Amino acid sequence: MTHNPIRPWRNIERRKSRRIHVGSVPVGGDAPITVQTMTNTDGSDARATLAQIEACAEAGADIVRVSAPDEVTTRAMREICRESPVPIVADIHFHYKRAIEAAEAGAACLRINPGNIGSRERIREVICAAKDHGCSIRIGVNAGSLERHLLEKYAEPCPEAMIESGLEHIRILEENDFHEFKISVKASDVFLAAAAYQGLADATDAPIHLGITEAGGLMSGTIKSAIGLGNLLWMGIGDTLRVSLSADPVEEVRVGYEILKSLGLRHRGVNIISCPSCARQGFDVIATVQTLEERLAHIKTPMSLSIIGCVVNGPGEALMTDVGFTGGGAGSGMVYLAGKQSHKMSNDEMIDHIVEQVEKRAAEIEATAASADKAAE
Repeated sequence: MTHNPIRPWRNIERRKSRRIHVGSVPVGGDAPITVQTMTNTDGSDARATLAQIEACAEAGADIVRVSAPDEVTTRAMREICRESPVPIVADIHFHYKRAIEAAEAGAACLRINPGNIGSRERIREVICAAKDHGCSIRIGVNAGSLERHLLEKYAEPCPEAMIESGLEHIRILEENDFHEFKISVKASDVFLAAAAYQGLADATDAPIHLGITEAGGLMSGTIKSAIGLGNLLWMGIGDTLRVSLSADPVEEVRVGYEILKSLGLRHRGVNIISCPSCARQGFDVIATVQTLEERLAHIKTPMSLSIIGCVVNGPGEALMTDVGFTGGGAGSGMVYLAGKQSHKMSNDEMIDHIVEQVEKRAAEIEATAASADKAAE
């Protein structure tokens, strides 16, 4: 909401982490929390992979991860990294040479799972490649692939084992004078992941990458991620995140932004505030909101829109949004602009009119921001 003051009880004090860079994108410190996703195309098909990366970037992805399981993929990565609109993270499992090849191909970051990458000597070779080519590293600890000695020590994946794994590999990086790294401790179990992340946040000042791994399909995975990531973010933990869904990567980006927007941590696009609909509704709220979500997906300017079916809560919600529409009239409703009653509009013409008003308001906000930037120069 562009004109609604921030209340003290809505502020989240973020954990103080040090800043690194993934390509040109800052991660950690006071940098915005970044949203990531991962392609699911054949990584050896550079054109198809780039098309998916571009769609994710258009949806707001700051960083995109690409699997690099073989030499064919790391060869294609050269073109992918060169033409991608956002920094590329190379996802490495099992073979350390793929990490070296990805660094040489232009990857901005190497994601390595310590439990899978091999000996310390091989990890050192990866570190040398990262230094030589200006890559950062993400230490990716996963409950499903912990090192054997930790499973023997703790008997099963647990927060303590995941934290110990992460700290062991932080030490390896730091012993080799490498500090451009972030770390994650992912699990599919929300409680396990949350406990591991909380312990990790207390143990290091490294930037933290959040994720509930293998969260599930679009609906179940969104709910699980919102609970797990939302609680951690509310505690101030997290510098970058990926929502892992069995769905189109674009949906991962959208869900990630919605989680951040709900906590006031990131603002992008139109935040639609709408009622669940009931017998009081003066128009079809569900169909209207679905249509508006599609029609307004191109708006990147942070702003708010209220769509309320009746006058019980409609006027109150509209007072706090940039544009609002409240039903309740005989085939018409009231349009609110900047929190004030403006004019009536028929339900039949309402959708086109709201799209027009939102686009107009977005242009006004962008123009004001541009003038402020110019005045500050």
